[in-house]
Amino acid sequence: MKLEPLVLEGSAVRLEPLSMVHHAALCEASLDCGLFRFFPFRMETPDDLRGYIEAALRQQALGTALPFATRDRVSGAVVGSTSYLAIERAHRRLEIGATWLAPKWQRTALNTEAKLLLLAHAIERLGMNRVEFKTDARNGRSRAALLRIGASQEGIFRAHMVMPDGYLRDSVYYSILARDWPELKLRLEQRLAASAP
Repeated sequence: MKLEPLVLEGSAVRLEPLSMVHHAALCEASLDCGLFRFFPFRMETPDDLRGYIEAALRQQALGTALPFATRDRVSGAVVGSTSYLAIERAHRRLEIGATWLAPKWQRTALNTEAKLLLLAHAIERLGMNRVEFKTDARNGRSRAALLRIGASQEGIFRAHMVMPDGYLRDSVYYSILARDWPELKLRLEQRLAASAP
Protein backbone atom coordinates (compact mmCIF):
# COMPACT_ATOMS: atom_id res chain seq x y z
CA MET A 1 0.00 0.00 0.00
CA LYS A 2 1.50 3.28 -1.16
CA LEU A 3 0.14 6.23 0.79
CA GLU A 4 1.72 9.36 -0.60
CA PRO A 5 0.26 12.79 -1.40
CA LEU A 6 -1.58 12.66 -4.71
CA VAL A 7 -4.15 14.44 -6.84
CA LEU A 8 -7.62 12.94 -7.32
CA GLU A 9 -9.53 14.68 -10.06
CA GLY A 10 -12.96 14.40 -11.59
CA SER A 11 -15.03 16.64 -13.83
CA ALA A 12 -16.28 18.94 -11.04
CA VAL A 13 -13.67 18.62 -8.27
CA ARG A 14 -9.93 18.39 -7.82
CA LEU A 15 -8.55 17.04 -4.55
CA GLU A 16 -4.94 18.11 -4.19
CA PRO A 17 -2.40 17.63 -1.41
CA LEU A 18 -3.12 20.12 1.38
CA SER A 19 -0.29 22.56 2.09
CA MET A 20 0.24 25.95 3.66
CA VAL A 21 -0.14 27.42 0.15
CA HIS A 22 -3.90 26.85 0.61
CA HIS A 23 -4.11 28.78 3.90
CA ALA A 24 -5.34 32.15 2.61
CA ALA A 25 -7.92 30.63 0.26
CA LEU A 26 -9.23 28.29 2.97
CA CYS A 27 -9.56 31.23 5.38
CA GLU A 28 -11.54 33.15 2.79
CA ALA A 29 -13.79 30.15 2.07
CA SER A 30 -14.47 29.08 5.62
CA LEU A 31 -14.05 31.56 8.42
CA ASP A 32 -17.14 33.41 9.70
CA CYS A 33 -19.47 30.83 8.07
CA GLY A 34 -20.22 28.69 11.12
CA LEU A 35 -18.80 25.65 9.29
CA PHE A 36 -16.92 24.23 12.25
CA ARG A 37 -19.52 24.24 15.03
CA PHE A 38 -19.49 20.42 15.11
CA PHE A 39 -15.68 20.07 14.97
CA PRO A 40 -14.03 19.00 18.24
CA PHE A 41 -11.52 21.86 18.07
CA ARG A 42 -11.67 25.61 17.48
CA MET A 43 -11.49 26.94 13.91
CA GLU A 44 -12.35 30.61 14.26
CA THR A 45 -9.23 32.53 13.21
CA PRO A 46 -6.51 32.38 10.55
CA ASP A 47 -4.15 31.12 13.28
CA ASP A 48 -6.56 28.30 14.12
CA LEU A 49 -6.65 27.29 10.46
CA ARG A 50 -2.87 27.48 10.20
CA GLY A 51 -2.60 25.16 13.22
CA TYR A 52 -5.13 22.79 11.61
CA ILE A 53 -3.02 22.56 8.43
CA GLU A 54 0.19 22.10 10.42
CA ALA A 55 -1.39 19.30 12.49
CA ALA A 56 -2.69 17.58 9.34
CA LEU A 57 0.78 17.71 7.77
CA ARG A 58 2.34 16.26 10.95
CA GLN A 59 -0.13 13.35 10.80
CA GLN A 60 0.70 12.90 7.13
CA ALA A 61 4.42 12.70 7.98
CA LEU A 62 3.57 9.96 10.53
CA GLY A 63 1.64 8.02 7.89
CA THR A 64 -1.69 8.21 9.71
CA ALA A 65 -3.40 10.82 7.52
CA LEU A 66 -3.51 12.15 3.98
CA PRO A 67 -5.11 15.63 3.85
CA PHE A 68 -6.50 17.28 0.70
CA ALA A 69 -7.60 20.74 -0.34
CA THR A 70 -10.85 20.69 -2.31
CA ARG A 71 -10.86 22.80 -5.47
CA ASP A 72 -13.82 23.60 -7.70
CA ARG A 73 -12.60 22.79 -11.21
CA VAL A 74 -14.96 25.24 -12.91
CA SER A 75 -13.97 28.37 -10.98
CA GLY A 76 -10.56 27.18 -9.79
CA ALA A 77 -11.46 28.26 -6.24
CA VAL A 78 -10.26 26.36 -3.18
CA VAL A 79 -13.56 25.66 -1.40
CA GLY A 80 -12.83 23.21 1.41
CA SER A 81 -10.83 20.29 2.68
CA THR A 82 -11.11 16.56 3.36
CA SER A 83 -8.74 13.86 4.58
CA TYR A 84 -7.95 10.22 4.91
CA LEU A 85 -7.56 9.77 8.69
CA ALA A 86 -6.86 6.98 11.20
CA ILE A 87 -5.07 4.95 8.52
CA GLU A 88 -4.56 1.38 9.73
CA ARG A 89 -2.50 -0.49 7.16
CA ALA A 90 -2.46 -3.80 9.05
CA HIS A 91 -6.25 -3.90 9.24
CA ARG A 92 -6.80 -2.28 5.82
CA ARG A 93 -9.09 0.44 7.04
CA LEU A 94 -9.15 4.23 7.12
CA GLU A 95 -11.52 7.07 7.84
CA ILE A 96 -12.67 9.82 5.51
CA GLY A 97 -13.17 12.87 7.66
CA ALA A 98 -12.35 16.47 8.59
CA THR A 99 -14.51 17.22 5.56
CA TRP A 100 -16.00 20.64 4.96
CA LEU A 101 -17.10 22.78 2.03
CA ALA A 102 -17.86 26.49 1.86
CA PRO A 103 -21.63 27.07 1.95
CA LYS A 104 -21.94 27.89 -1.77
CA TRP A 105 -20.62 24.43 -2.70
CA GLN A 106 -22.56 22.33 -0.20
CA ARG A 107 -25.14 19.92 -1.67
CA THR A 108 -23.47 20.16 -5.10
CA ALA A 109 -21.74 17.63 -7.33
CA LEU A 110 -18.41 18.55 -5.70
CA ASN A 111 -19.15 16.65 -2.50
CA THR A 112 -20.58 13.59 -4.26
CA GLU A 113 -17.69 13.41 -6.70
CA ALA A 114 -15.11 13.96 -3.95
CA LYS A 115 -16.56 11.02 -1.99
CA LEU A 116 -16.58 8.88 -5.15
CA LEU A 117 -12.92 9.69 -5.84
CA LEU A 118 -11.84 9.10 -2.23
CA LEU A 119 -13.76 5.84 -1.87
CA ALA A 120 -12.61 4.48 -5.23
CA HIS A 121 -8.98 5.25 -4.45
CA ALA A 122 -9.19 3.79 -0.93
CA ILE A 123 -10.93 0.55 -1.94
CA GLU A 124 -9.77 -0.07 -5.49
CA ARG A 125 -6.17 1.16 -5.35
CA LEU A 126 -5.16 1.08 -1.69
CA GLY A 127 -6.99 -2.19 -1.06
CA MET A 128 -8.95 -1.03 1.98
CA ASN A 129 -11.58 -3.42 3.36
CA ARG A 130 -13.36 -0.72 5.30
CA VAL A 131 -13.83 3.05 5.08
CA GLU A 132 -15.19 4.75 8.18
CA PHE A 133 -16.94 8.07 8.79
CA LYS A 134 -17.97 9.72 12.03
CA THR A 135 -19.94 12.83 12.83
CA ASP A 136 -21.47 14.70 15.74
CA ALA A 137 -24.84 13.14 16.54
CA ARG A 138 -26.38 16.65 16.38
CA ASN A 139 -25.17 17.20 12.80
CA GLY A 140 -28.27 16.18 10.88
CA ARG A 141 -26.96 17.47 7.55
CA SER A 142 -23.80 15.36 7.75
CA ARG A 143 -25.72 12.29 8.86
CA ALA A 144 -28.18 12.62 5.97
CA ALA A 145 -25.31 13.10 3.49
CA LEU A 146 -23.59 9.92 4.69
CA LEU A 147 -26.77 7.92 4.28
CA ARG A 148 -27.26 9.40 0.80
CA ILE A 149 -23.89 8.08 -0.36
CA GLY A 150 -24.79 4.62 0.95
CA ALA A 151 -22.83 4.50 4.21
CA SER A 152 -24.27 2.22 6.90
CA GLN A 153 -24.83 3.63 10.37
CA GLU A 154 -23.14 1.33 12.89
CA GLY A 155 -23.64 2.93 16.26
CA ILE A 156 -23.22 5.88 18.56
CA PHE A 157 -20.18 6.42 20.77
CA ARG A 158 -21.65 8.27 23.75
CA ALA A 159 -19.69 11.13 25.34
CA HIS A 160 -17.01 10.44 22.74
CA MET A 161 -15.37 13.87 22.53
CA VAL A 162 -15.15 17.02 24.62
CA MET A 163 -16.07 19.99 22.45
CA PRO A 164 -14.35 23.38 22.80
CA ASP A 165 -17.32 24.67 24.83
CA GLY A 166 -17.16 21.67 27.19
CA TYR A 167 -20.14 19.83 25.63
CA LEU A 168 -19.74 16.03 25.64
CA ARG A 169 -20.27 15.05 22.01
CA ASP A 170 -21.85 11.77 20.97
CA SER A 171 -20.29 10.56 17.69
CA VAL A 172 -22.23 8.51 15.14
CA TYR A 173 -20.13 5.99 13.20
CA TYR A 174 -20.77 4.89 9.62
CA SER A 175 -18.91 2.62 7.23
CA ILE A 176 -18.66 1.44 3.66
CA LEU A 177 -17.14 -2.00 3.12
CA ALA A 178 -15.24 -3.17 0.05
CA ARG A 179 -17.91 -5.81 -0.59
CA ASP A 180 -20.58 -3.07 -0.74
CA TRP A 181 -18.56 -0.83 -3.01
CA PRO A 182 -19.53 -2.02 -6.54
CA GLU A 183 -23.23 -1.30 -5.92
CA LEU A 184 -22.57 1.97 -4.09
CA LYS A 185 -20.12 3.13 -6.76
CA LEU A 186 -22.76 2.61 -9.43
CA ARG A 187 -25.28 4.57 -7.35
CA LEU A 188 -22.86 7.48 -6.89
CA GLU A 189 -22.00 7.51 -10.59
CA GLN A 190 -25.70 7.59 -11.47
CA ARG A 191 -26.29 10.49 -9.05
CA LEU A 192 -23.45 12.43 -10.63
CA ALA A 193 -24.73 11.74 -14.15
CA ALA A 194 -28.21 12.91 -13.14
CA SER A 195 -26.83 16.18 -11.73
CA ALA A 196 -24.62 16.93 -14.76
CA PRO A 197 -25.63 20.05 -16.73
